[in-house]
Amino acid sequence: MAEIFQLTPKLVVPDGAAALAFYTEALGAAVEESYTVDGRIVHASLTVGALRFELKDAGDGDPAPTPGQHPPVLMSLGVTDADAVTDRLLAAGATVVYPVSDHDYGSRGGRVVDPFGHHWMVSAPAGTLTPDEVQARLDALP
Repeated sequence: MAEIFQLTPKLVVPDGAAALAFYTEALGAAVEESYTVDGRIVHASLTVGALRFELKDAGDGDPAPTPGQHPPVLMSLGVTDADAVTDRLLAAGATVVYPVSDHDYGSRGGRVVDPFGHHWMVSAPAGTLTPDEVQARLDALP
């Protein structure tokens, strides 16, 4: 059986050049490659440390998220400092969906939406809980 060796999210955005600028500023991403056809980005690959994601301009059957509607996929960032990373995202133009706070399941995090309609969950560990402890805390919620 063939081995799957990678899963890379690809974000469809209405303005690829603006998205590249946002992600390099907000996340410290490095643009590894970017290809255009008729001025539209058809493929760009970005890295943040050892992590990789891609983006492309909307078109060719790939629509960007509609403003005000929740996209069907969430981007989830595991970080060491949820407040600092969220602050960088906000400074670059993201807006708060859920403010950063401590959660019953043992993490500190929040959610923002970037200028292109994609939701980013930002989460840092806030302790070491076993799966049973996490479930017990969630079961105890009103």
